[in-house]
Amino acid sequence: MSSPAPIALFVYNRPDHTRRTISYLQKNLLAEESRLFIFCDGAKTEADKTNVDEVRQLARQTTGFKAVKVIERKQNLGLADSIIAGVTQLAAEYGKVIVFEDDLLSSPHTLQYFNDGLLRYAKNEQVMHLSAYMFDLKDKNLPETFFFRAAFSWGWATWARAWNHFEPDADKLIAQFDKEKIDNFSINHSMNFWKQILDFKAGRNNSWAIRWYASVFLNNGLTLNPLHSLVHNIGHDGSGTHSNIENTYRVQIAQKRVTYFPDVIKEDKKAYEAIKYFLKNRKGSLFNRGLQFLKQLKGKYLRKNS
Repeated sequence: MSSPAPIALFVYNRPDHTRRTISYLQKNLLAEESRLFIFCDGAKTEADKTNVDEVRQLARQTTGFKAVKVIERKQNLGLADSIIAGVTQLAAEYGKVIVFEDDLLSSPHTLQYFNDGLLRYAKNEQVMHLSAYMFDLKDKNLPETFFFRAAFSWGWATWARAWNHFEPDADKLIAQFDKEKIDNFSINHSMNFWKQILDFKAGRNNSWAIRWYASVFLNNGLTLNPLHSLVHNIGHDGSGTHSNIENTYRVQIAQKRVTYFPDVIKEDKKAYEAIKYFLKNRKGSLFNRGLQFLKQLKGKYLRKNS
């Protein structure tokens, strides 16, 4: 096996989340063979500085990897620019990169999955992205891994050859879409991916992930995904800049090594239908949506007044 891909971990001001994320990464079977790069964003406000400093201290004390390098930004780049800069740097230097944020708990086999996939599909131009997270799908009879069109960002990996296609300019992306592509991009409008692109253009979000998915989609790329999630996102507790309090995406982390990787490079039709079904029904009935909305309002009120 070739040398494991470097791990880029992006952190900011959540010491408890960061501590747990690093702890789970340390338990990965390939941790001691992997290089970890921890990108610490600068404080946006004076109020953030204490937590930012605590996160940086955690980063400096991290062990359990082949090497640990801490990159401390002097200014606040924001998540999008921080990830784009870090991924670009490591992809250029190593030809491949594994990407984590500070709220992702991993299986002991997550790094193995990424590295096996990166090696297997290294020369296949159509495979552009490997995802570690997967929804709790109703259909449990899907293959252990499968190809899909969307690039999910909760634990992922890619190659320099694919990342070179990343287009940060929303206008250039939007110009390449027609009605049919918008429908396909949005999984038959079961998810608001197109709205996310338009919201970015309008300045209502600063998502790097939607621009990356659009870049993959417009290059006819595919993403590899596991049936059983190798990552769980603990950021849906209202602590993140872009997260609400919800349990919609809660999963059990897989505890077995992934051994199956598809030979045929095409989107799995059954997986597509299973994901579309999940996305269309993920918010439940109108009553449940109302309860969820009230819970989010309460969470925002408590955070504002704490």
